[in-house]
Amino acid sequence: MAELSSLVQRLETAVSRLEAVSGTGGPAGGAVSAYVEAYDDIISGPVAQYISLSQNIGGDVKKHADLMKEAFTCQRQLLVIASSHQKPPDEVLTGLLQPVSKLINQVQAFREQNRSSTFFNHLSAVSESVPAFGWVAMAPKPCPYVKEMQDAAMFYTNRVLKDYKDKDKAHVDWVKAYQSIWTKMQDYIKEHHTTGLAWSKTGPIASASASASAPAPVGGCPPPPPPGPPPPPMDFSSGGGGDSDAGASRNALFASINKGSDITKGLKHVSDDQKTHKNPSLRGQAAPVRTGPKPFSSASPRPAASATPTRTLPPVLELDGKKWKVENQEGAQGLVISDTELKQVVYAFKCNNSMLQVKGKINSITLDNCKKMSLVFDDVVGIVEVINCRDVKVQVMGKIPTISINKTDGCHVYLSKDSLSCEIISAKSSEMNILVPQKDGEFSEIPVPEQFKTVWDGKKLVTTATEIAG
Repeated sequence: MAELSSLVQRLETAVSRLEAVSGTGGPAGGAVSAYVEAYDDIISGPVAQYISLSQNIGGDVKKHADLMKEAFTCQRQLLVIASSHQKPPDEVLTGLLQPVSKLINQVQAFREQNRSSTFFNHLSAVSESVPAFGWVAMAPKPCPYVKEMQDAAMFYTNRVLKDYKDKDKAHVDWVKAYQSIWTKMQDYIKEHHTTGLAWSKTGPIASASASASAPAPVGGCPPPPPPGPPPPPMDFSSGGGGDSDAGASRNALFASINKGSDITKGLKHVSDDQKTHKNPSLRGQAAPVRTGPKPFSSASPRPAASATPTRTLPPVLELDGKKWKVENQEGAQGLVISDTELKQVVYAFKCNNSMLQVKGKINSITLDNCKKMSLVFDDVVGIVEVINCRDVKVQVMGKIPTISINKTDGCHVYLSKDSLSCEIISAKSSEMNILVPQKDGEFSEIPVPEQFKTVWDGKKLVTTATEIAG
């Protein structure tokens, strides 16, 4: 009976606490809401393990982890505010999102400032996935967004595993701990924020001062500063890929958010003689249509709307005769072709945010119309072609005689020691880099020239790469 009485008392206490939280829409008597407690479990679990392992590794990995720790603390503070306040107007919300937005930029800037670091792959893995913090502004599908960011880091985490799996187990554990953070975060979002950040239904409307009054763990981030001038507009004209812009579209979201009410300052006054409704003669003049990122929407570029809805084609991975067809893959990181023959070819078409591994010796491989695609292969006796792609990575583990890059923006080619004699042919492409292995196992990155000088020597045209192109 004593045990039963104790159990009933504990249940009553738990119910009272839940009622208190439900009644106020958030913390009661200093307690935090259920979903803040669940977030604390992530911080005290995989985040704490990642921080501890980063401190053991030391150097740039530790410094990077310190920034990440601050980012998790700042996001926790936002969750505390949301759990006890109703969603504020957009101009207030922009200020509440600024601290995490700035830390995302700091994490990515740290990677760019330390490209020669021994731990560049560690820094890149974190930098590629840190925009996952932006899930709080992603409605109605925050969880797939986090998954996309986690997948973006996989290319670099795989490199860390390859480099250290037989050397230092601490780095292998580091990868597992870091990946676990975003896996747990997806489970957390599915349970507590399925369609977006869950704001209180009954509390007061959040204000800019709420950030200062919200309780935070020791070492938490300060309240956001007063809004400053709008950030400079981002340049999307290049359309290229490469490491430095892998998270550019996600940063665009926060850049737009940070503008707040100042977003109208850049607008130009239009006089009456420039208005088409007052000057019919202007209506026939064509003008470029420009669009920018919209706050609180998916950061990924969307295709232009058309009268006919786009039909989503099913993903394909099959052997058709002698051709391996890999088509319409989205976010597929575990694509493997292993049962290969010398006469077979691989053709990958419209695969995005995916990773394909081809084992054994094969005739040729083609990547066509792929974005953020990673290809790893053993041996190719013919050619590897990259056509109409953007931001792709190709890694040779064995031998390859020729690689062709055509109409592609952003292509990184990792050569093996056995493939250094490979011929690389490029045309109508930009932001191409060849990474050559060194004796210490690291890679030296060399850009492929994009500008050329052509002169007539009296008999024929002579073309050479200009010095400015590298």
